[in-house]
Amino acid sequence: MRHSIARQIAGIFIGLMILVMAANMAANGFFLERFYLHRLQNTLIMAYRTLDEHITDEKIDTSFFNGEFAQITTSNNMNLVVVTNDYHIVLSTRDGTSEIMSARLWGYNTGTDRDDVQVLKKTDVYTIQKKTDGFLNIGFLEMWGELSRGYFFMMRIPLQNIAANVRISNEFILYFSLIAIIVSILLILWVSRRIAGPIKELTQLSSRMAQLDFDAKYTSGGDNEIGQLGEHFNRMSEKLESTISQLKSANNELQRDIERKTQIDDMRKEFLSNVSHELKTPLALIQGYAEGLQDCVNEDEESRAFYCDVIIDEASKMNTMVRELLTLNQLEFGNEQPSMERFDIAQLVSGKLASTRILAQQKQAGMIYEGPETAHVWGDEFRIEEVLNNYLSNALNHVDGARQIKVIIGQHESRTRVTVFNTGPHIPEEDMDKIWDKFYKVDKAHTRAYGGSGVGLSIVRATMESMHQAYGVRNVPEGVEFWFELESDERNGSDDEGSRD
Repeated sequence: MRHSIARQIAGIFIGLMILVMAANMAANGFFLERFYLHRLQNTLIMAYRTLDEHITDEKIDTSFFNGEFAQITTSNNMNLVVVTNDYHIVLSTRDGTSEIMSARLWGYNTGTDRDDVQVLKKTDVYTIQKKTDGFLNIGFLEMWGELSRGYFFMMRIPLQNIAANVRISNEFILYFSLIAIIVSILLILWVSRRIAGPIKELTQLSSRMAQLDFDAKYTSGGDNEIGQLGEHFNRMSEKLESTISQLKSANNELQRDIERKTQIDDMRKEFLSNVSHELKTPLALIQGYAEGLQDCVNEDEESRAFYCDVIIDEASKMNTMVRELLTLNQLEFGNEQPSMERFDIAQLVSGKLASTRILAQQKQAGMIYEGPETAHVWGDEFRIEEVLNNYLSNALNHVDGARQIKVIIGQHESRTRVTVFNTGPHIPEEDMDKIWDKFYKVDKAHTRAYGGSGVGLSIVRATMESMHQAYGVRNVPEGVEFWFELESDERNGSDDEGSRD
């Protein structure tokens, strides 16, 4: 890459290092000498204070000056002379310059020796100055003045090495800087690649993620910010994959909804066709018998009564069909939500059996109940009554053989199952799933005989699905069982089961 981050990092760090090295050499050349002079001035001032503390009116502490103070003068290459008012030397370093320094001190005090002097600092008691010694051709940093006990003093430190030291220091820094720059370039290139490598991997990872390739993962690791960024990329990749999967699922669900809408449209068309077909026959019968009455086809009372009974019977069938279709329509389109409440399903079954017993006697069928005295469940009692009514009507219409109808209530864990059994012929296996469809009739001739509309079991399915409860049918050795389940109430006791005929 032309603008590689590795090159940018290397260029920035190398340029910064060269700038720092150049600034160091410039500071060394321009400020080292001044800093050195400042340090020497502080050394002289400290030595002056120490000197003044150890000279009293009674004596001069020679043991101190020969011991600790000698170490100070030696370590700093310092020369010292202390004289009386008549310039008699009372204390000095033993380097052979005491007489010269004493004479120069006399010249400073009398003002006769002021050549080649640069005063750096002057107080009431001492003066600090730079002085070039013409005899020795050496520059000195000198401090001279008067001590608190009346003695005169002079201290000086040679300055002949400052310029040379600065030059040598700059030369050393130059060589060291060149070596440091070469080593640093290599090190910076290595470090920049270590930094740019994971970033390059993250760039490739983001490019693959942009193409929805979520198998790409960051593998360089690391505990720094780049490693954490890579870990976040991995988590983001997993999250995006999960989100896209959810979006695809939602898209499939939407597609299914569209297909279901199409299916509903088809069902609506089929519904209208079936209604038209189902209503056509009773309407034709009603019209025909009504016209017969109008034309006085039969003048005897018995024939007219028969015509009226047919008209009333067909109108009743139409009324029942229309009512059931309206109920089914409300359930399928969710216009009415079920009201979930706690009620006694055993009491509901007992009441429904009592009201149906007359119809059973007309069919010469026996009715049996097996179950507890009470069984509290949760559901919409009114709709469950409709389900039970459809099951019982279906059992009465198809009972045969031993002509027995049995209603059983059983409990299993948190569920209560209500089963309606009738003896009679089995339902063909290929029709098991179709009997819940609207207007589907296994035996159309038999259904016409008892006036079934083919909607009752569709109402059962819509009712149970609206409450999200299970239902079903199965063939048993002696007949057929229809069943549905409801959620049991936790307060149900362990009621004893019994049976009532």
